[in-house]
Amino acid sequence: MNLTGNWSYPTSIRFGAGRIAELGAAAKGAGMQRPLFVTDPVVAGLPIAATALGVLEAAGLKATVFSDVKPNPIAANIAAGVAALKAGGNDGVVAFGGGSALDAGKVIAFMAGQSRPMWDFEDVGDWWTRADPAGIFPIVAVPTTAGTGSEVGRAGVITDETTHTKKVIFHPLMMPKVVICDPELTVGMPRFITVGTGMDAIAHCLEAYFGPTYHPLADGIAAEGLRLAKENLPRVAKDGTDIEARAHMMSAAAMGATAFQKALGAIHALSHPVGALYDTHHGMTNAVFMPYVLVFNRPAIEDKINRLGAYLGLKPGFTPFLDWILQLRAETGVPHTLAAFKVDAGKFDLMSRMAPNDPTAGGNPMPLDQAASLRLFEAAHVGKL
Repeated sequence: MNLTGNWSYPTSIRFGAGRIAELGAAAKGAGMQRPLFVTDPVVAGLPIAATALGVLEAAGLKATVFSDVKPNPIAANIAAGVAALKAGGNDGVVAFGGGSALDAGKVIAFMAGQSRPMWDFEDVGDWWTRADPAGIFPIVAVPTTAGTGSEVGRAGVITDETTHTKKVIFHPLMMPKVVICDPELTVGMPRFITVGTGMDAIAHCLEAYFGPTYHPLADGIAAEGLRLAKENLPRVAKDGTDIEARAHMMSAAAMGATAFQKALGAIHALSHPVGALYDTHHGMTNAVFMPYVLVFNRPAIEDKINRLGAYLGLKPGFTPFLDWILQLRAETGVPHTLAAFKVDAGKFDLMSRMAPNDPTAGGNPMPLDQAASLRLFEAAHVGKL
């Protein structure tokens, strides 16, 4: 193994129940007077959004709301957000909501001062150096779900609607200046979203831990994130008002996204084409693919899975670990096959060409080519492990 790496860790995080009250001070501290409040149409109508806007107003900040964000954000959403920011004379972005709103808010803040097209900043090589760093507006992120961890990330996943592919837009300065992690904001999440986002956090921790590069810091964070999710996702699935479990899941989400600077893998590479073509929930799609990818990766991860299983309190071996994942999926209502998403098997050839080209595919511990992708799509379609 090549024992070299470039490691960096997240921004300032204000964690705890009730800390949404500090949003105004955080936005002011980031240099904002007229923030653009980026969210999605559902969250925009919830009391938690009204509370956050009230905190900004009480701090003397004049926020304007932009909520034209799809569940899987598209390029048109970003263009509309940049236009709204410029028209409103905004000087920063408060990204408020789930992963879609957070990703969109970060990319809007990034693109607001750029002259090149957005796709010129895809996470390929050193393309991020093409950006004008002075044109990146400050961001404060407030997650209202516990899964994506986008609040501690330096990228946003945006769908190119012309090609139906998901692309990662990256820049180190896309990292929010401050994150407000208030678990009280997640209490009203529907069970489906609670489970889907929680499984997304598990997918992030799993793929980071099993990634083939050397990053022991990420490994440790991923392992503890998995422990928190293992113990608390069933609790919040049963009782959405369990604020302690909500807090632990919010931590697990941030930990997964912190860890996956090391790697993501085939779970995401297979999930992204499905999401781009069928607009499925990202975390729930990851959850469907999870056991099939674990079986595919078994030759490369068996030693590490023994260590991880021991930390999680599981019996030794690959099978007990896989059984835990399968049991958790069944207990929380995750579909076992792609049939739940009405995915057309006739699209598998197209998707099996898309998956190896996804930016996450290179982090998989086993090589993911078109043939392997096709086998995995077929396995997930019929439920064959």
